[in-house]
Amino acid sequence: MSSEPVDVEFAKKAGDLEVQTTPANTIVETSSNEKETIEELAKKEGIKLVEFEAGQGEDPREWSSGKRWFITLAASLLCLTVAIGSSIITGDMAGAAKELHASQEVINLTVSCFVLGFGIGPLFFAPLSEVIGRKPIYCVSMLFFFIFTLPSALAKNAATLVIGRQLAGLAASAPVANVGGTISDIWAVKERGFPMAIFSGTIFLGPCLGPIIGSWIGERAGWRWIYWVLFILIGVVFVVTLFVPETYAPVLLNKKAARLRKETGDDSYSTRTEMDRRPFSTTLRIALTRPLIMMVMEPIVLFFSFYLSFVYSLLYLLFFAFPLAFAHFRGWSMGLTGTSFVSIMLGILLALGALPYQEVLYRRVTKYGNFPEARLFPMLFGCALLPVSLFIFAFTGGNAAIHWVVVCISGALFGISMILIYVAANSYIIDSYSTYAASAMAAKTLMRSLIGATIPLWVDQMYENMGFQWGGLLLAIISCVIAPIPYVFFAYGERVRLRSRMANKAKRVRETDSDKVAH
Repeated sequence: MSSEPVDVEFAKKAGDLEVQTTPANTIVETSSNEKETIEELAKKEGIKLVEFEAGQGEDPREWSSGKRWFITLAASLLCLTVAIGSSIITGDMAGAAKELHASQEVINLTVSCFVLGFGIGPLFFAPLSEVIGRKPIYCVSMLFFFIFTLPSALAKNAATLVIGRQLAGLAASAPVANVGGTISDIWAVKERGFPMAIFSGTIFLGPCLGPIIGSWIGERAGWRWIYWVLFILIGVVFVVTLFVPETYAPVLLNKKAARLRKETGDDSYSTRTEMDRRPFSTTLRIALTRPLIMMVMEPIVLFFSFYLSFVYSLLYLLFFAFPLAFAHFRGWSMGLTGTSFVSIMLGILLALGALPYQEVLYRRVTKYGNFPEARLFPMLFGCALLPVSLFIFAFTGGNAAIHWVVVCISGALFGISMILIYVAANSYIIDSYSTYAASAMAAKTLMRSLIGATIPLWVDQMYENMGFQWGGLLLAIISCVIAPIPYVFFAYGERVRLRSRMANKAKRVRETDSDKVAH
C-alpha cells in the first residue's frame, strides 16, 4: 500500500487478497478460499449471486478516466472545504470577541467545538455509509454543514456562535471519514498513488489555507464576512456533491440485485453483502467500542495516536502562536500575518514531493517480505526534525530583532516534519492492524480530535503566563521526550505485535534469513 495519510478508510492488497477496510470491516473483495465458501453456500441455497459484469462499466473502477477524475477532484474538494472551514475563522477572532462582548477564551471555543466534532462524527457517519452508501452521507453532511454555518454568520451572542460551530463540526466530519474510501472505490491499487496524493494534500493544506483567506477577509470586511464566505463556499460544494455518483461497491451491487428481483420476479438474486449483513446496531456498536478498546489495550495504537495527536495539536496551536510572533511582536497587519502560513504550506509540499522516495526505500527493505516497521523510516527523520523546528520558533518568534524569514523557516521545517511523521505513522498503524485498520484509525482520530480541541482553551494562557520563549521551549522539550517512540517500535515493534491478539504477525526477513530458507 502506498504511503497515504487517509484517516478512516483504506484499501489494502496482499497477494490474492484485496480488502477495503471500513469501520465494520466489510470485505468487498475476498480471498479465493472465501469466495468458494460463499459460492458453495449460495449454490446450496439456490441463491444467484449478483456480481459486476466485466467490461459493462458497472464496476466504478471501469468507469472512464474523466468520470473518475471528476469524482476524485469533487471528493477532494469536500475535504478541502471542511479543512478550510476548521481554521478560516482564526483570521479574525478578536473582532468576534469585541462585537459580541465575550472573552477570547469563549470565542476560541468555536475552534475547539468544530475540531471535537471531527473526532465524534466519524464514529457514526462511517458505519452509516456502509448501509446507505457514500453519496447520501456526503449530501446530508454538506447540507447540514451549510445550514449550521448560517447561525454563526448571523450570531447576536457568543452562545449562538459556539453552538453553530459545534453542529457544523459534527456535520463536516463525514467527508474526512469517507473520501479515502471513495478514492479506493474507483481506482485500482496500482493507479491510486496520484489521486491519494491530491486527497492527502487537501487534508494538510486546507488548515493552512484557512488563516490566509480568513485574515484578509477579516482585515478588509470584518469577522462576519469570514463566515459568509465560508457559507457561500459550502453551498457551491454542496451543489457539486449532488452530481457525484455513488461509488461504494456493496451498495451498487445491492441496487443491481434489487433491480433484477423487480424485473424478473425472481427473489433468489442476492449479493454477498446481503447474505452476510450484520444488523446496523451491531455495526454501530463495533464502531463505537472497538476503537476505545484498541486505544487502551494496543500499545502501538496508544503511543502512535498520542504522538500524532501532539503533532496535530501543534498545527492548531500555530493558528494562535503565529499571530503573536508576527502581529504582536513584529506589528504585521492581520492579512500579512495570515500569509505567514505559506511557510508551513511550502514545507508540506516539499515533504509530499519527497514521499515517493519512501516507496523506493520500502520496496528495497521489504525485498524478502513485508513487515510494518518498514513504514517508519520517514518518521525516524521527521521526529528528529520536529524539535529543531520548535526550538527555532521558540527562540526567534518572540524576538522582533530577528528577521521574520527565520521564523518562517521554522514553519517550513514544521510542515516537513508533520507530513513525514503523519504519513509514516498512519501507514504503520494500518499495516500493523490490517484486519482492524478502520478501528485503529478511528481510535487515533478520536484521541487526536479530543486533544486538539483543548488547544484553544489554554494556548493564550500558556504564552501569557510563561512567556513566548518558555512556552515554545516547553513544546520543544515535549517533542524531544516523545521522539524515541518510533525508534523504540522500529526496534521492538515486531515483539509487540506478536504478543497482540489483533496485530499483524508479519516478521522481518533479512537477507541472511532468506538464504537459509532457500537452502
